[in-house]
Amino acid sequence: MTNASNDVLYTGMTNNIIRRVYEHKNRLFKGFSAKYNTKKLVYYEIYQDAITAINREKQIKAGSRLAKIRLIESSNKNWKDLYDELL
Repeated sequence: MTNASNDVLYTGMTNNIIRRVYEHKNRLFKGFSAKYNTKKLVYYEIYQDAITAINREKQIKAGSRLAKIRLIESSNKNWKDLYDELL
């Protein structure tokens, strides 16, 4: 997830992406996402099991900002909000 100007990146894992993005968009929890206003879903991956998803989250978080940007732009060159595609 990112903010309106695409200068903050947030990586997280959830078992319900629609609910979690809704929480980000509506700032329902205090923390990094609310502080930096990360309301735009620009990249996601879906896994069938939590262990694989957690390992992938760690891998992405360990990468550089440039690696994250390349990952986003590999499927979303214009950084559009993908939330509506989930609904």
